Amino acid sequence: MRPARANTLPELLIALTLVAVIMALAVPHMAASLDRAAAHSASQEIESIFAAARSEALARHCTVWVVIDSAGAAIHLRVPGRGTRTRLLGSVYGVVLSATRDSMSYDGRGLGRGAANLTVIVARGLVRDTVVVSRLGRVRR
Repeated sequence: MRPARANTLPELLIALTLVAVIMALAVPHMAASLDRAAAHSASQEIESIFAAARSEALARHCTVWVVIDSAGAAIHLRVPGRGTRTRLLGSVYGVVLSATRDSMSYDGRGLGRGAANLTVIVARGLVRDTVVVSRLGRVRR
């Protein structure tokens, strides 16, 4: 029976150097893709909040408000009789929000008020994603 052969120090150093080079090349791409995924997910959630606000306004025949808190990176959905639902996008996705207006509402017919092309910019790292609400309350990215 032959004794087991151990790795030498130069072999270990070469292997560690190769791993370090591969990691140095891969980590920036991974960070950028994580930023893209977080900004995209937050934008989709903003779209769904605006859609929920419009649906609530149509279903209840009353005014429903969407309030954008840029400082706290949060979105608030205020429905009369049901209270306020808050989504903390900054703490969930690590994004920063900026908007052209701080709020808008949907009337009982589902039409947007105070939107006038409301733009919400979702940012994380170098990635920016934009959600636009038209005068009529339609949402697009």
